[in-house]
Amino acid sequence: MPDKEKFLGEFEQVVLLALLRLGENAYGALIRQLLHEQINRDVAIGALYSTLERLEQKSLVSSALGESTAERGGRAKRYFTVSAKGQAALKRSRDAMDNMWSGVSICCMGEL
Repeated sequence: MPDKEKFLGEFEQVVLLALLRLGENAYGALIRQLLHEQINRDVAIGALYSTLERLEQKSLVSSALGESTAERGGRAKRYFTVSAKGQAALKRSRDAMDNMWSGVSICCMGEL
């Protein structure tokens, strides 16, 4: 695995965590809403879907179309699920950050 693929970016991490929190209800609008509510981050739908597509290309998530609905003009929602590989990547990222934070004291760092 190339070094670049070993670690997840911050946004990739929060998107994967959102998918895990939403479970079977993980689709675009709810993912955006959760990110806004939990981390006060407004995300453009295009940026979210670009990230989800990238994660899917890396086999970290999979997606499936749901049923089409009248309220969406006959369009189906695309639901996303974190794969086992995605969960492992997320754990690796958490472990790396935990290791880096170990022994760091914010009070000693001055103003950030």
